[in-house]
Amino acid sequence: MTSTQLARGEGPDADAPSRPPRRSFLRTGPAVAAGLALPALPVTAPLAQTLAAERWAATWGTAPAGPPPSASTLGLSNQTLRLVVHASAAGSRVRIRVSNEMGSAPLNIGTARIALRSGGAGTVAGTDRQLLFGGQPSIAVPPGAPALSDPADLAIPAFADLAVSLYLPGASQATTIHNVALQTSYVSPAGDYSAAPGLPVQRTLASWPFLTEVDVSGGATAALVALGDSLTDGQASTANANRRWPDQFARRLQLQLGIAGNIGVANRGIAANSLLTDYATSLLAGRDALERFDRDVLATAGARWLLALIGINDIVYSAASNPIPADTLIAGHLQLLARARARGLAVIGATLLPFEGLSYYNAARENVRTRFNDWIRGAGAHDALADFDLALRDPARPTRLNPAYDSGDHLHPNDTGYQAMAQAVPLEVFAAA
Repeated sequence: MTSTQLARGEGPDADAPSRPPRRSFLRTGPAVAAGLALPALPVTAPLAQTLAAERWAATWGTAPAGPPPSASTLGLSNQTLRLVVHASAAGSRVRIRVSNEMGSAPLNIGTARIALRSGGAGTVAGTDRQLLFGGQPSIAVPPGAPALSDPADLAIPAFADLAVSLYLPGASQATTIHNVALQTSYVSPAGDYSAAPGLPVQRTLASWPFLTEVDVSGGATAALVALGDSLTDGQASTANANRRWPDQFARRLQLQLGIAGNIGVANRGIAANSLLTDYATSLLAGRDALERFDRDVLATAGARWLLALIGINDIVYSAASNPIPADTLIAGHLQLLARARARGLAVIGATLLPFEGLSYYNAARENVRTRFNDWIRGAGAHDALADFDLALRDPARPTRLNPAYDSGDHLHPNDTGYQAMAQAVPLEVFAAA
């Protein structure tokens, strides 16, 4: 399959990707050693108290990927992006994380603003806030780097739609992007319309360029990170309706746990992503989960829980007659588990959904899925179990999705199926936190 197919959302998990040279998230050498040797700057008591008191949690998150094929890369020049995202948890202060991690040139942001969305490309009167970067209204984000804004005061209700506006004064290429947003966002004609209540719209987008996280403080203090592929990304769910399983689980948390359920949920699913392998046909499916784990899980503000639903693409894209061994998948998951536990995260194990009826299905691949699920259920390695397989399989034929939950491709659930997944995540591990 091709990158174009992935961009269209085709294939069992959209497609499988080619990669540029890997970037290291931690570099060593004399320069770093010299930096570590510098004396610490004094911190005033009021500032130290502020830093200690403010606790942040991701209310929304996505996983960056790219770059797209050059022929389909979005080019922007002297234009404003208005990116629409859906909060999971409430807070009284807000900040954003933007990313140029897949870029090869600086990303110049002239102005950044956030507001509650009223509908379409419009914002709610009185909620627009400018976001600064180190006290400055603009920033040049270097290639390969993210940037975190300064905080701004803004009351964000749970489940509010947010409009994040980025004015890009020069020529920019959207090389860092989340492809399957299932949410309409907007691009203006030429000009800085970041503060405009009603953004004039030149075109719409079904992706999220540059923006990777929205954090809150003064409310939620902890977050669940949902790491996965298209089954977490929400492929085949209704667009602009927030019916992915992490969205529906966030609502369930607050409905059933009340105030204690004001927990952020960051969706780090990428369509076509794998646990262990990067592919050669597209970069829009992201780096493998083991490679992106530190950035997409450990760097998430307030991360306290991890649910990793990942591995089905490793199975379906492996050789039909000699698929990936279940023990290899298990070893990869044990690494996710160890790295999460080393940072104090509770880990929820998740079984892989059935996929008979998909063109990639055969008995050898099904055997790998069955063995992996048996391990997840029986090993006792996790803090809790989300048995998605049991919740969504057809009781009369357990190797298939229940027809009531099948979107029609025999791998991805429909909205009702994603709701069943949200119901299958145990609440006890959150209530006990």
